[in-house]
Amino acid sequence: MEDEEATKRFYALVWPHAAMVLRAARYLVRNAAEADDIAQETMIKAFKAIDRFQDGTEIRAWLMTILRNTRIDHVRTAAAAAKNVSLDHLGAEPADTSEEHVHDDDPAWDNPEELLEGFSDSHVIEALHELPEEIRWTLLLVEVEQMSHEDAAKVLGVPEGTVKSRAFRGRAMLRKSLLPIAKELRLVR
Repeated sequence: MEDEEATKRFYALVWPHAAMVLRAARYLVRNAAEADDIAQETMIKAFKAIDRFQDGTEIRAWLMTILRNTRIDHVRTAAAAAKNVSLDHLGAEPADTSEEHVHDDDPAWDNPEELLEGFSDSHVIEALHELPEEIRWTLLLVEVEQMSHEDAAKVLGVPEGTVKSRAFRGRAMLRKSLLPIAKELRLVR
């Protein structure tokens, strides 16, 4: 593909999603400068690979896959430099906490969208940062970016059932994490 044609294609297909890439990187990484670097590197990789993007493919899923791989590359680089970080711990699923699910009969929990409006962005982002990275990725794709479970599974390289399970557990973990704040803000009893 010619350079000029590739550039036009990039700006038509990819560039409108630059804010999504940056937002996703910032949800995933606590350090804003590192998140900016990962987002920028993702966009550069997308630009270089635009000739391999197949029409009909979900562009957001394609970009999120590049973002995820870029994040993994950064973690591996940091682990190699630090010599004390194990990659074995990154992909681990958290233990099933089904017995620990928050059970609260407060009717405020019946309308989670309205309840979330009562929290500041920093409350929600901090709660997300406390989740295991794979759960955070799943919630980002399914809840924030509104991807289908099928597309999220492709991005994460896991079966669709794993995405459904992680999303369910992630919501429960977020709810448990946000419950004390909700009580403090008198959003629930």
